[in-house]
Amino acid sequence: MSSKSNKSRSNNQDTEQDDDIDYGPSKSAVKRECNHLLDMGEVILKLTTEDRHSLELPEGIDAAMVTALKIKSRSGLKRQRQYIAKLLRSVDSEAIETKLEKIQHRHDTNTAHFKRLEKWRDSLIENNKETLNEVIARFPEVDRQHINQLIRAAQQEKKQDKAPAAARKLFKYLRELEDV
Repeated sequence: MSSKSNKSRSNNQDTEQDDDIDYGPSKSAVKRECNHLLDMGEVILKLTTEDRHSLELPEGIDAAMVTALKIKSRSGLKRQRQYIAKLLRSVDSEAIETKLEKIQHRHDTNTAHFKRLEKWRDSLIENNKETLNEVIARFPEVDRQHINQLIRAAQQEKKQDKAPAAARKLFKYLRELEDV
């Protein structure tokens, strides 16, 4: 009986010792992180040159990005993207990711802004008086005569199936009002 209790004590001690050992991240966690960095590198590659420079990437990563943009071969580009992910592992990728999220948010905000302006333009062309009142209320400095002329011209173009030049002018005017 005493040999059984000795074995159970040694097993308890082994499990206590095992709990103290830090094995690091699991293989799956490491793989997820690598895939995340690979995806982040691809997103950075799709950015404009100006946006990429605003990330303030380290020189080696920036050079690797420029090289990747020149590569035409699919397999070569794949290797270069993997190399970029490897370089991203060696730096503070969280800071880069934060800046990248700000850039993406800015683009999303611009898209939403344009969609709202398009909706207003289309509604004004459909002769929706509520939208016109909303625009006038939001922008008291609006030139009512000018916006009414643009609306009428856009309506005429639509009736005659002409190119939407006046609709574009109306959109541009609404954008100018928003920017003021």
